[in-house]
Amino acid sequence: MSPTLNVIGIVVTDMARSLAFYRRLGLGLPAEADSEPHVEVTLPGGLRLVWDTADTVRSFDPAWTPASGGSRLGLAFACASPAEVDEVFAQLVDAGYDGHLKPWDAFWGQRYAVVHDPDGNGVDLFAALN
Repeated sequence: MSPTLNVIGIVVTDMARSLAFYRRLGLGLPAEADSEPHVEVTLPGGLRLVWDTADTVRSFDPAWTPASGGSRLGLAFACASPAEVDEVFAQLVDAGYDGHLKPWDAFWGQRYAVVHDPDGNGVDLFAALN
């Protein structure tokens, strides 16, 4: 038997702020999760996305420190159309999130943009150009 990818984890500094960002991307995260130290959601297909506070991670790994020098995690969300990429990007930036790369038509045939989540992780938005 070989291992299968089952969970992608994000360590956060502010759970409520992080979950608010991902709610704007359509993830069904209940409001009561904002005060929890660990939150998870099962995505279509069974993969789980989880959030843990830094204190939660340090509870089992006291030597843990956040990465420095930039994000090492990237998530990408498919949009229904190039126009939706532009709309979602604008909504996130208007809500105060860092619009790292404004929407552009990428040479590989997609409308693409990058927004940073509250912890500086790159979150890509994309849709096919045709």
